[in-house]
Amino acid sequence: MTPEQILDLVASGESETLELKATTGTRREAAATVCAMLNQRGGHVLFGVSPDGAVVGQQVTERTLEELGSEIQRIDPPVFPQIERVPLSRGREVVVIQVGRGASSPYQYRGASYRRVGNTTRAMLADEYNRMLFERMHGDRRWETELAAGWEIQDLDLAELRNTVAEAVRVGRLNEPGSREPEDMLLGLGLMRDGVPMRAAAVLFGSRRRLEADMPQCLLRVARFRGRGRSEFLDNRQFNGNAFALLASAERFLNDTIPIASRFEPGRVQRIDEPLYPLLAVREALANALCHRDYAMGGGSIGLAVYDDRLEVTSTGPLHFGLTPDALFAPHESRPWNPLIARTFYRRGLIEQWGRGTLRMTELATSAGLPRPEIEECADSVIVRFRRTGRHAVRLQGGDLTDQQNAVLAILHGSERALALREIRALLGSETDERRLREDLATLKAKGLAVSTGRGAGARWNPL
Repeated sequence: MTPEQILDLVASGESETLELKATTGTRREAAATVCAMLNQRGGHVLFGVSPDGAVVGQQVTERTLEELGSEIQRIDPPVFPQIERVPLSRGREVVVIQVGRGASSPYQYRGASYRRVGNTTRAMLADEYNRMLFERMHGDRRWETELAAGWEIQDLDLAELRNTVAEAVRVGRLNEPGSREPEDMLLGLGLMRDGVPMRAAAVLFGSRRRLEADMPQCLLRVARFRGRGRSEFLDNRQFNGNAFALLASAERFLNDTIPIASRFEPGRVQRIDEPLYPLLAVREALANALCHRDYAMGGGSIGLAVYDDRLEVTSTGPLHFGLTPDALFAPHESRPWNPLIARTFYRRGLIEQWGRGTLRMTELATSAGLPRPEIEECADSVIVRFRRTGRHAVRLQGGDLTDQQNAVLAILHGSERALALREIRALLGSETDERRLREDLATLKAKGLAVSTGRGAGARWNPL
């Protein structure tokens, strides 16, 4: 690193990944910061730079580096950061410590663990420390890699297993396992050890009867609510089964339940009908939920709920590995909580490039004219939410709107202000019958799709 690079580095000031120290006399505080950076995204600690960014340097001796190294050695698990001396003028130097994100977090310094909050270093809460420790252990020993005690080959849906292997071979994501014997197929997928299926195999291919008895968390709950709350059900069902069966049940429910949306585009007379929510985007959310949920929580499930104004996919278990809802909408490393299950979904072609699930959902939703999906972490669950938009006028099941009523609703949604009846009629065309238009507006109001303010000729109309 050169003095010019140091000037560039400190130009934006201290941050989560940059700490400035005037001298190595503050090496204890600096070591705590190194510990915090290891627990998060890594970063740089610079000695010889004042907190206001003035690069002044300090006298550096071998003793200086020994004392600094001795303090760093108090971090556990042991780390060996890059320490560099950058010469300035008049015999002064800047000492740079650079670390990446630690591979064995959580790290502790002098028996305490730390994290960065903005440009400050703070003690880590016990709950966060325990979560990070659990995630570190998760890499070596996971729920999905444990043997499914008492399970045998005949407890699996062998037809589903064969379909998965055949499709994975067809799309080039799995080498031919050598035979279509169940043991060979499971070994080819990495789902069997010592002649016993792993729990991941049970989740992916287990028979419904055995899963209901041994793994009741392999459950899908679906519901259609009237309105925007949960006070009234229009449909409410539950399905037990393996991951592929649950995904198929969810898709059947969506086909039966998602309203058809109608929209009109400029210069096009015919109405465009399509599902209110893009099925591929919702399918991606469901596949992600099945791959990333926490199956160790015995009372857990996958939820699929359709409301008048939104659709939600809920999965049991929090986000892990420092991921946040915002980070999921940027390019990010894929670190599935259940790598074996996720890998099998990938091989079958149900998910695409790892780490792109949320990006793909966004692309599909925005292409359909919907807002970017929302992701919310709530207690011990994660919710993916799709919201409808005013670009679409929903055709009500069991009593569809007429083409003119859909056209009126599209005009109301497309306007930035309330419209008078004469303005709506002009946009529909001067040949539009005024009495019929009044009846259509009254129908939309009665169905809760439009609202009026004012009376008579002064009435103005808005969509709900």
